[in-house]
Amino acid sequence: MTAPSDPAAEAVGCTGLIYSFGDTRAVDGLDLSVRAGEVFGLLGPNGAGKTTAIRAITTLLPVPAGMVRVFGQDVARDRMAVRRLLGYVPQQLSADSGLTGRENVALFARVFDVPRAERAERVAQALEAVDLADAADRMASTYSGGMVRRLELAQALVSAPRLLILDEPTIGLDPIARTGVWDRITEIRTATGMTVLVTTHYMDEADQYCDRVALMHQGRIRALGTPEELKAQLPADGGTGAPPTLEDVFRHFAGSRLDKPAGEDFRDVRRTRRTASRVG
Repeated sequence: MTAPSDPAAEAVGCTGLIYSFGDTRAVDGLDLSVRAGEVFGLLGPNGAGKTTAIRAITTLLPVPAGMVRVFGQDVARDRMAVRRLLGYVPQQLSADSGLTGRENVALFARVFDVPRAERAERVAQALEAVDLADAADRMASTYSGGMVRRLELAQALVSAPRLLILDEPTIGLDPIARTGVWDRITEIRTATGMTVLVTTHYMDEADQYCDRVALMHQGRIRALGTPEELKAQLPADGGTGAPPTLEDVFRHFAGSRLDKPAGEDFRDVRRTRRTASRVG
């Protein structure tokens, strides 16, 4: 897709992004532009290169200058400036079960260099935003899976990021907990205008909550548009006349190529299963 003419309108820009693990190319010339203020879904099968791309955007993997920008800041040249713009909820669980909810969020406030005079209030605001104020002083080990994910969301929000990146934020959660996490994300995004970049395997989530989605496979974008635009590219089911779903789009663009996962091979699969088992 064409990058926005106004750089301020672009939250994330990737230009020819390449990343390899040894001889295996996980991201293969990725071109991507995420508009400021939108909820953007990065979809694809395990091993598509999504998590590698996310780690490059969040400065966790080194990339050459000019390949990745966050609100106009080059990830390679301005790593610390980029980190100050981000909130990140990784696929792996990051909350410390030996701390209370409040202590977990306070720890992230220190890590993200929230001014000391503002920390207590910002921690309280983040916990309130994810509906954990009443449970803030309980040990995180007593939280349900949905509460843990909301706690991790509070950790990411305590620095008031302009860009929130969520890697499989609802993996392993039951439908009610999934809805609860997305309700908080939607409310915060509406109130702040924050940009959200999310990876998910739940097509219903992407269809309902994302303004635009990109289907990634073998390190490249295979399809890009709003959920409605992508579904409109497929014909209705000839047997039933049912309109196509985003899952049908997923199968159409990636299904024929699933025999050769890129980059992360089966590490992504194992990581996802570990997270799901711990949340559940």
